Amino acid sequence: MQLKQGDLFWGMDSNFVKQVMDETEKKNYDEGTVLFESGDTADHFYILIKGRIKLTIGDEGPIVYIAKEPGQVIGWSTLLGRELYSAKATCVEPTKMVKVGKDVFLEGIAKVPQSEALFFKRVAGMLGDRLVSVYPSVA
Repeated sequence: MQLKQGDLFWGMDSNFVKQVMDETEKKNYDEGTVLFESGDTADHFYILIKGRIKLTIGDEGPIVYIAKEPGQVIGWSTLLGRELYSAKATCVEPTKMVKVGKDVFLEGIAKVPQSEALFFKRVAGMLGDRLVSVYPSVA
């Protein structure tokens, strides 16, 4: 599911979206910057604005995915209640992202059931699309 930058929160409670956006930060990362490593505490997720991020298993393991489309979510472990990231995320080129904190996001969305359902439906679609894109590499 390729989400445009605003699509992730489209149709959700405006107070919730404002609260989350007030707590985010847009950040620029240089090529080679590691956003997180497998086993790090999953306390943020990222929304890609511009650039490319490779996800690998282990330090130099195989590349399992490259995020390159604006709106793609990186660090979805954060959203699914996992305590630790399952992959390493490295910037392949200069990259701009929105960094979203886990606690503010999950606490806020839990108070708005309609928004919560819509958000997790979008996350499920994104993960499904990511799985389909990985199938050729494991076949």
